[in-house]
Amino acid sequence: VQLQAFGGGLVQAGGSLRLSCAASGRTFGRQTVGWFRQAPGKEREFVAALRWSGRSTYYADSVKGRFTISGDNAKNAVYLQMNYLTPEDTAVYYCAADPSIILSSIRVAQQYSYWGQGTLVTVSS
Repeated sequence: VQLQAFGGGLVQAGGSLRLSCAASGRTFGRQTVGWFRQAPGKEREFVAALRWSGRSTYYADSVKGRFTISGDNAKNAVYLQMNYLTPEDTAVYYCAADPSIILSSIRVAQQYSYWGQGTLVTVSS
């Protein structure tokens, strides 16, 4: 499955952005779809994940209550709605997918087989 992430940009602190992850070549079907981010000089970190089947969602503590991950069957897309952004949210955001991630590994980037290119989110203070 090919993934494409888009929707990044420059936003002021306190603002909102919605990132999109579109899949081609295969539907999200039974995939787990995750969002990760990587800030300059830092390791890639988990942001949120969605179990396509059942729509269970999981969040990093740092974004819980501010970010929402959701999926759209008709558009075969996953979204990350980001509210109350802070400069600490500045990073390149990546979407990833895998059909067979167990729950205990859902926050582990290396467990995802498919990755989209990143989209840059810059939050100014």
